[in-house]
Amino acid sequence: MPSATGFEFEAQRPYLISVAYRMLGNRAEAEDAVQEAWLRFAQQTEEIRDPRGWLTTVTARICLDQLNSARVRRAAYPGQWLPAYVVDPVAGPAEQAELADQVSVALLVVLERLTPEQRVALVLHDAFAVPFEEVATVLDTTPAAARQHASRGRRAVAAGGVRHTAGPAEQRRVLTAFLTAAQSGDVHALAAVLAPDVVAISDGGGLVRTAINVVGGADKVARFYVGLLGRKLAGFTDIKVDPVEVNGGAAMLLRGTRPDGQPLLAVLTVAVDEGRITGLFNQQNPEKLLLGDL
Repeated sequence: MPSATGFEFEAQRPYLISVAYRMLGNRAEAEDAVQEAWLRFAQQTEEIRDPRGWLTTVTARICLDQLNSARVRRAAYPGQWLPAYVVDPVAGPAEQAELADQVSVALLVVLERLTPEQRVALVLHDAFAVPFEEVATVLDTTPAAARQHASRGRRAVAAGGVRHTAGPAEQRRVLTAFLTAAQSGDVHALAAVLAPDVVAISDGGGLVRTAINVVGGADKVARFYVGLLGRKLAGFTDIKVDPVEVNGGAAMLLRGTRPDGQPLLAVLTVAVDEGRITGLFNQQNPEKLLLGDL
């Protein structure tokens, strides 16, 4: 029988879900991966001296398999891909400390560009301090090769990352200014809160009509969102915009009714650096929005 009880496994579950979520970018898939690891753990008949390490390795292997399968699925994904959002009410000061280690949407978007091996190695070593000897076991390779995967992943993140240094309060201030300018149709005021190299990514999953390409540059992004949140919303009814949080970061939830009577549901998150928006991530795929108690 395993050396740890089910109760002891539950104590490890939040940690394992954090590991899996950083690898998969989807909370439900992360929970499924951890549950599969638990089932494999419960079936062991030999003593496991290090349950946390064993479970980390098995969870990571399950995630690696899923990442390899996901590469095939996402190659055929309609338009741009964004991680699934778990949308929460705005947290108070007491809850903010608990959310400090949440991985940002901006980072998850960048991690998606890595190979499965790079992502697993980078997450395990850099985020959770797993030694390369153990990372190599997960990847079925040598420690030197595992180190190389992490190094290449690190360079890819640094080169292709969306700068994001602001805390939730600054994110919310900048996001509010952005939405106010967009809805007023003021392109110049909107461009003023955008970094010159800002990117805007929308995910409709083929279920909702939205931009299928990345929009880049302050002028193009400003004009795109003036059209989207200004003119295009004019025909919508019951529009409601509420501040929410996604992964501990500021976001806005847009709800309403489209001209054809279908519901509007979108969550806009941002990356902010030096007071300007560097990334806008508009999730409209209803299958990737979990609103919780909202």
